[in-house]
This record gives sequence, structure tokens and C-alpha cells, in this order.
Amino acid sequence: MTTSKPSHHRLWSLIAGCAIVLGLLTSGASPLAAQTVAVMVNGEPITNYDIDQRTKLNFLTTHQQSQRQDVINELINEKVKIKEAKKFGVDPSSSDVDELFTGMASRMRISGDQLSKTLEAQGIRPETLKARLKAEMVWTSLVRGRYKESLQVGEKDVAAVAQEGGEAVQTEAFEYKMQPIVLIVPRGSAPTAIELRKKEAENLRERVTTCEQANAYFKSMQNAAIRDSVTKTSADLPVPLRELLDKTPIGHLTPPEVTKQGVEMVALCDRKATKIDSPKKREIRDKMYQQKYEKKSKDYLDEVRRAAMIEYR
Repeated sequence: MTTSKPSHHRLWSLIAGCAIVLGLLTSGASPLAAQTVAVMVNGEPITNYDIDQRTKLNFLTTHQQSQRQDVINELINEKVKIKEAKKFGVDPSSSDVDELFTGMASRMRISGDQLSKTLEAQGIRPETLKARLKAEMVWTSLVRGRYKESLQVGEKDVAAVAQEGGEAVQTEAFEYKMQPIVLIVPRGSAPTAIELRKKEAENLRERVTTCEQANAYFKSMQNAAIRDSVTKTSADLPVPLRELLDKTPIGHLTPPEVTKQGVEMVALCDRKATKIDSPKKREIRDKMYQQKYEKKSKDYLDEVRRAAMIEYR
């Protein structure tokens, strides 16, 4: 709920605001840079500096100027999301958030340090983006965890929507049962060592004609490993691997490939025709799930915001 500054909250806000200013002064910040409190949310301050930082971040990511009140609402939402998540034990560590930050940088094909420098060049502290990422992470985890059952999308509902649009709900595919194999090559090994292992792999390809043989060979071989069997459909596999498996006789090994672990192959134990959901059906299911999630997320956020103590300064 939003208050009109009752005396005890006014006093708390004043103390919090003074603490922020004192902290800045003792850390060498100038009085002009002091962070004045704009809003208190459940006893936690949102400063004008926070608002300015988030405004800059939003402009950098959307190329549109955000209205001040929209930014304030965004920051309020994040405060209440994080507090609500903590009630249910969803409280990621700073290293978890750093990992998320680095992962985002990786998807942009840059390092975490490079992303930090890019932000700083625009006058944005990396912590501003990390705060937004943390709020998104905890809220997604909380909503999906608490409302897992109600967010499920029924197969009949998906099929009905697909059929209404005249879309096929299933398509022909193959199901592959396979066992990944690796001939381990230590990192930093000379190219000759890798070539020797590749030749060894080629020799084994000529000798192995069943998955039973593959298990017998690779479980007893030094510096080699064969993993438990996995079953995947055509839709689960990248096109290059799927094409290799289609060319490989059952019981045989795919051509060796050099990876970070060493020389890898796949033993194809079985391949059979099956039916899988069509791409359109998967798209419909994902869209229906997202619609359910967004509605539940909004309703839940409205609920926790109504219960929050929000005081504008």
C-alpha cells in the first residue's frame, strides 16, 4: 500500500536517508552526488541515483527514453519481487548473479569485463544491470516454482488450438538410442597424440558392430569412457548429428570428432520411426504457457505490491 508519510515511517526514512548521505561523504563522494531518497519500499530506499542509473540502462537497451514514473514502478516491482522471493528461500548469491551477468555477456560474444566496460562508458554501473537480472531470475524461479501445476498446458488444449488453425499436430521423425564415447586426450597434448587417438578410433569403428561390443571395448579401455544410453528424437538433435546418425548402420560408431575432451564418437544402438509434435504445435504450446505465466506473474505481483509499504518522498 502507498502511504502519505505517517510519522514513524517519516522518521525511518529520514534515518535511512541520512545513513546513505553519511556513507557517501565518508567514502569521498561530494555532497552534490549524495543519493537522496525518492521512494521507500518496505523500509528499503530507492534513490534518485538509482532512478537515473536505471533510466540510462533502459535507454541503452531500448533506445527509448523512459518516463520517470515508469522507471520508479520498475524499481519498486523489483524490490517487492526480491523480498517475496526471500520468503520462499529464493535468494541467489552474488556469485550466482555474476554468473548470470557473464552468461549474458557470452551470448553477446564478449567477456564479462568487456560488458562492464561498455556499461561504464555509458555512465552505467554494472551493478545496475545485475540488479535487474537478479530480480528477473528470482521472480521467474518463484512464479514457476509456486504455480507449477496451474501453469501446465494440457495436450488437448494445444491440439484443439492447432486443429482450429488447420495445423498438423504431429510429424514423422526418427527416435535414436545412442551412447556417447570419448577417447580422452589431455589438454595441451601434441597434435601427434590427437592423430594417434583418431587412428585408434577409426580402427575401433571397423571392429565394433553392436553396442554390446562398444561397451565391452570402451569400459575396459584406459583413457576412454562410454556413457549411459540416451534416447533422442529428430527434433532434439542438431542437423549435422542427425544426418550422421541417419548414415550410420545400427550398432556402429559415427566418425570421430576432435573436441575439448578428446576424440568423440557416438554408438548408434537403435533407430526407429516415430511421430513427434510438429514445430507449429510446439510453438502453440510455448505461447499458451507464456500467456499463462504472464497472467499469473502479473496477478501475483499486483498482490505483493498491494501488501507492500511504499512511501514517496
